Amino acid sequence: MDEASLTAWLTLQAIDGVGDRTLLKLIRAFGSADTALAATADELIRVGCSPELAESIRRGPDPNIHRQIDRQVKIVEHLNIRTLTVFDPSYPSRLRAIPDPPPLLYMSGTLTPQDDVAIAIVGGRRATASGRIHTEEIAKDLSERGVTIVSGLARGIDAAAHRGALAGKGRTIAVLGCGIDRTYPSEHQTLRRSLESHGAVISELPIGAAPHSHHFPRRNRIISGLSLGVLVSEAATNSGSLITAKLALEQGREVFAVPGSIKEEACRGSNRLIKEGAKLIEGAQDILDEILPQSMPVNEP
Repeated sequence: MDEASLTAWLTLQAIDGVGDRTLLKLIRAFGSADTALAATADELIRVGCSPELAESIRRGPDPNIHRQIDRQVKIVEHLNIRTLTVFDPSYPSRLRAIPDPPPLLYMSGTLTPQDDVAIAIVGGRRATASGRIHTEEIAKDLSERGVTIVSGLARGIDAAAHRGALAGKGRTIAVLGCGIDRTYPSEHQTLRRSLESHGAVISELPIGAAPHSHHFPRRNRIISGLSLGVLVSEAATNSGSLITAKLALEQGREVFAVPGSIKEEACRGSNRLIKEGAKLIEGAQDILDEILPQSMPVNEP
């Protein structure tokens, strides 16, 4: 997307009353964000806008918002960040098919057709040493078989999943819960650079967005949406990974879990998933046996 198109998209998105569904409806109706912004009130009403919303669109956002958008667009250009809309042919097709796909993605690194065969691996930030080691082994084995590993760049299980994918010389995708111009946690900056060389870093959040707690449940639907299935490697009962598993089920994805000690708090959430029907996973082959019919061909070891 060029600078002018991104500016128009962000301007339309910033107008009060224009949520994701309305944004997509307007762009489908008018063909582009700038055409929607230039439409008359009567034209906007004819495609389903209320008179109040039509007037808001005609008026446009507050001038301060315009200045913020200009700054965001300049940062996108300066950092060489790619933007993908849901209408872009290179937008991930599996993610596009979920009920609430992000209308706009910011991306560093690259996506390839190989990434259609992806497994999300998520788990607790306070992972046990054995949980991190087992996660890295599974991710490495999957990576060596051509499976892209998707996770959230967080401490603990997420970082182990990304490192395992890199150790397997495969591809990995990180989905952020902050703006793509930020790295959270900050100590994963080196890991992020490796990811960008062997995959992609993605966010739907605007430039500059902080890693607020309410961003992460929304982020999780992207992690599961990119994937054929979600592996919860280790999770306590209050882990956000369980939200990702729930979203995966709603999206029709497979849900897997690694069993852990019944005495270990860090494993109680993932153990509960198994009791509720998640497929018990001891190694990468257990996952491959489930996804191979959906994802052939996969590289042979």
